[in-house]
Amino acid sequence: MTSKPTEQIAAEHDESGGDDGSADQGLTPGRVLDHGRYRLLSQVGSDNRCNAQLWRAKDGVLGRDVALTILVGDRADSEAASNARRTLERAMHASTFNHIGVARVLDVVTQSSSDPNGVLGIVIAEWTHGTDLLDLVTEGPLPPGTAARLLQPLAAAVEAAHHAGLVLGADHPQRIRVTPDGEIRMAFPGPMAQATSTDDVRGLGAALYLLLTGRWALGDAPEGLPVAPTGPDGNLVAPRTLRPTVPLELSTVAVRALGNPDSTGTTGGVRTGAAVLRVLEQHATFDATNAVTQQATESNEVWRREDPKPDQAKRKKLMISVGVLAVATLLVIGWIAVGVIGMFIDSNRNSGNSHVIDQSGNQPGNQQPGQTPAAATPLKITGGTSFNTNNDPDAPQRIPNLFDGNPTTYWATFNYKQQLGPGGISNGTGAVLTFDHAAVLREVLINSPSAGTKVEIRQVNGAPSLEGSKLIGSAVLTPGDNSIKLQADSPTQQILVLVTQLTPNGGGFSSQLNEVTVNGSAA
Repeated sequence: MTSKPTEQIAAEHDESGGDDGSADQGLTPGRVLDHGRYRLLSQVGSDNRCNAQLWRAKDGVLGRDVALTILVGDRADSEAASNARRTLERAMHASTFNHIGVARVLDVVTQSSSDPNGVLGIVIAEWTHGTDLLDLVTEGPLPPGTAARLLQPLAAAVEAAHHAGLVLGADHPQRIRVTPDGEIRMAFPGPMAQATSTDDVRGLGAALYLLLTGRWALGDAPEGLPVAPTGPDGNLVAPRTLRPTVPLELSTVAVRALGNPDSTGTTGGVRTGAAVLRVLEQHATFDATNAVTQQATESNEVWRREDPKPDQAKRKKLMISVGVLAVATLLVIGWIAVGVIGMFIDSNRNSGNSHVIDQSGNQPGNQQPGQTPAAATPLKITGGTSFNTNNDPDAPQRIPNLFDGNPTTYWATFNYKQQLGPGGISNGTGAVLTFDHAAVLREVLINSPSAGTKVEIRQVNGAPSLEGSKLIGSAVLTPGDNSIKLQADSPTQQILVLVTQLTPNGGGFSSQLNEVTVNGSAA
């Protein structure tokens, strides 16, 4: 269905030949741009409306992958040059905008003397790992709840950008990618010179229409992507008409967000990203999202042609888990009751003239504070934030899964191409967890399926950092529950759970943590 080129890592390219001044012939895998800094790896799409090519490239200075929006055209064409300058200016203004639904703009450059003659400018953004938006619908449209959930970050980004007076240009399918966490993101910033906030809202409607129907409702669709049909009256056919299982509200907001009587014949009515976002939040279903990068043959809702049906196996497992939890709760209550009764019995036995002296010679009534630590109890985690030593946090929106009490939900790292550690892209990634009160920490329990993952537990006092935190425990995880004993000598209200070594996974490295429980005693 898609026409994007097959992605492959480029071989070394001979800089001295093969360039006749044409941008199309000069922009090939292995070519370097901007005085040799960016080496082209693979072209992942193109936006023919503004003569932009979308590339994955390697930053030779920082050693990381980046996304390049390369504006091409005739430098002698004053209109093309003016439009390119306007796009670069707008991208530069957006470099201060930071949102999970948009790749950060890292740099904006004009053509250099070593670039092909057809290059008018380049917008450089952080590379978005994951997959092309069009890949999601190659086997058919998505379940409506999944489509609504995936699109939420982009809708939130559009609304935030408009409040900041910016336009994203989120109205072309190949400028949008899906992260490993299963969220849609504007991956190739650089709005067209004439783009407006209305175009962003129409782009949201088109993306939702695409996910619900597998068809593109705006012009200039990539080759091979089916175009949305129109009825005899010239109006766009609603997704619910093509697919009756689509909820009426989702179908309506998709059509009305696209509303432009000049191009679609619709009446419109939705003009803000916030209006789209409200409907998406009402219909989103929050199931596992990491499998958007798995093979289409795997059992994952993102790749299903049909709407999701109740999973009897999951329901049975959930009922068993609830039963086990109830039994465990009763056992704990019974243990506490026995302990309380025992305290009263011991008190009656020791009510005579005799005194029990401990090994240090102190009577129990003279026990000094801190000599005998209080019993450790589970601490209530009230919040968490994602942390990474390279300031590019992994899946911050999934951090609450670490302490939601449900081990079937999880937080996972990106799929790194190299192991963490000195010389790598990061020395560690994880989460800062906050408790409802300060306590002396005794134990951390981590449920994880990622065998071989190394985890450090650090006591945080102040701003989270490796230098400003104290190591109080560490472990190499095994599948299932892992107990990490802590050596804390002072109370704290925050800890850093830091993954310092990932588990090899399909040619890359990644780790998954399902649940974190912290036990501590009163300060």
